[in-house]
Amino acid sequence: KQWYQRRVAITAGKIKDDAPELVQKPIAFKTPLEYKLGASIASRVAYGDALVKLGEACDRIVVLDADTKNSTFALKFKNVFPDRFIECFIAEQNMVGVSLGCGARNRTIPFCSTFATFFTRAMDQIRMAAVSQSQLNMAGSHCGVSIGEDGPSQMALEDIAAFRAIPNLVYFYPSDAVSACRAVELAANYKYMTFIRTSRPATTVIYANDEVFEIGKAKIVKTSAEDKVLVIGAGITLDSAMKAHSSLLEKGTSVRVMDPFTIKPLDKEAVLKHAKECGGRVITVEDHYAEGGIGEAVAGVLSNADFITKHKILAVREIPRSGPSAVLLDMFGISANKVVDAVLDMVE
Repeated sequence: KQWYQRRVAITAGKIKDDAPELVQKPIAFKTPLEYKLGASIASRVAYGDALVKLGEACDRIVVLDADTKNSTFALKFKNVFPDRFIECFIAEQNMVGVSLGCGARNRTIPFCSTFATFFTRAMDQIRMAAVSQSQLNMAGSHCGVSIGEDGPSQMALEDIAAFRAIPNLVYFYPSDAVSACRAVELAANYKYMTFIRTSRPATTVIYANDEVFEIGKAKIVKTSAEDKVLVIGAGITLDSAMKAHSSLLEKGTSVRVMDPFTIKPLDKEAVLKHAKECGGRVITVEDHYAEGGIGEAVAGVLSNADFITKHKILAVREIPRSGPSAVLLDMFGISANKVVDAVLDMVE
């Protein structure tokens, strides 16, 4: 019998519950992160690292996966804590249901994972879990056209739109290994539902291991007093924005680069403050369809600001195809080169 099952003994007509309520929150990693600045690490790999650290810090962490554990890197947790891992196979609706059961009555903290696009199969369970104000942590990997050769059937391009509409849900979109780990740590301490969007390609570690992250607080990763445009990117497109920043400096144009960290809640104050400081010019770039994504979330924030002069949304605007990641990023308008073109067009 596995430890996470609710075990009851019927004695003299009474039920004895020997699974006490979790009282260990807040939960924090017991050991520091050890990533090197400048290293290339996929956020999905860091997700697996963070699960292991959580498992070491709290024996109530339970991890579930839908037969994608070698791709989501939930396998790392299984290898260390096999008795706290549940393989749900290719049955995403069931996985979400089992996860909700694991988290019921505050007995465990469940994390379930699969490709981000496959969570759409379980939207009925997810929306009803929100109605019930349930605790559930989801991690979706392989988002966007950047997954490359896996092709459009595997590319999550609707998930931001779908999950932004879920009440009380926090949507994390980490851009490097450090922020991915901190997203997992924060999710474990959140009362309701979370979604962590992880990427297949490796991205550069840009944050120090002790960088502090908060729900609803963005990070400014490039800034100067001469910035002409605020560029907002997340995950693989923050990488595009950073590369564009370097190329634009060579052309004599400076831009400010923002990492939103959470798409819901979005850091509205930071968006407005930095947009104003950049002359009311804003570009959002995302590996997602334009509808319901980061660009439209930002547009909602900017809609009542009288100082906005230009806002351009770079997003995937047609059904994609299979191909090398870098080729697809450029083909669908969200590469560093496309960011450079959009900035130069905006400031001319």
